[in-house]
Amino acid sequence: MILDMKHEAIYALYPTVIRTAGNGADIIAHDAKDKVVLWDASAVETKATELLNAAKLDELRTERNKLLSETDWWDMSDTAAMTDAQKKYRQDLRDITKTATSLDDVTWPEKP
Repeated sequence: MILDMKHEAIYALYPTVIRTAGNGADIIAHDAKDKVVLWDASAVETKATELLNAAKLDELRTERNKLLSETDWWDMSDTAAMTDAQKKYRQDLRDITKTATSLDDVTWPEKP
């Protein structure tokens, strides 16, 4: 997946780039005048890792938000008050990004 992010990293780091082609170290970037834009492999690798980590965290938050939304009804005024277990579950979901950085390393709390 990091290879997919290299193109995105080049666009992020070099705003004059409008087109990229190739893979890995063989990526060629071009500007609007079709001139080759030289790029720094180390900077691109660092940015690609940053973008990948951000994407993984976004996926984690999306799943967390889905789980939270499934329990929103627990807090509606026409239902019984939330139990302590329900409150803890929802708080644990909100706090999940303090311990996990992606869907690969998350341990979901058990739904009461």
